[in-house]
Amino acid sequence: MELFHFLLIIHIISGCICLVTGAISSMATKRRGIHTLIGEIYHGAFVAIFITSVAMGIMHWSQSAYLLFIGIFSYSIALYGYLSKKLRWNNWLGKHIGGMLGSYIAIITAVLVVNGPNIPLIKQLPTLLLWFLPTIIGTPIIILIGKRYKRAKKLS
Repeated sequence: MELFHFLLIIHIISGCICLVTGAISSMATKRRGIHTLIGEIYHGAFVAIFITSVAMGIMHWSQSAYLLFIGIFSYSIALYGYLSKKLRWNNWLGKHIGGMLGSYIAIITAVLVVNGPNIPLIKQLPTLLLWFLPTIIGTPIIILIGKRYKRAKKLS
């Protein structure tokens, strides 16, 4: 098997892991236990996505250079959210929520852009909309969740 195809398989498996663990972690109770365990798996899978996207982007530069840039950008969002919690930065909770959900939006965007042309209802949407729809939907959700946690913090 060619190295590029091996990396692509790892990339796809890691992306699937992120889709599942991101959804579970976002719905789990926010305390040590399931949320943190699943969050660590999510982060590990995202590291694999980052490494494979950079490697594949370099290997097939003319066709896949965008992977390198998207990989760097999307992982930087995930790393920001991950480190804000680990290092307890000022306003770490808002940064954690924004970073982790922002990185999840990146995963959903990648899945839609790559697989959208093969999904009956979605393939009728303009390609550019597939690139922006997760952000259009996800950003207000991040803002609402952030406000909810900010209110809860003031009350406690």
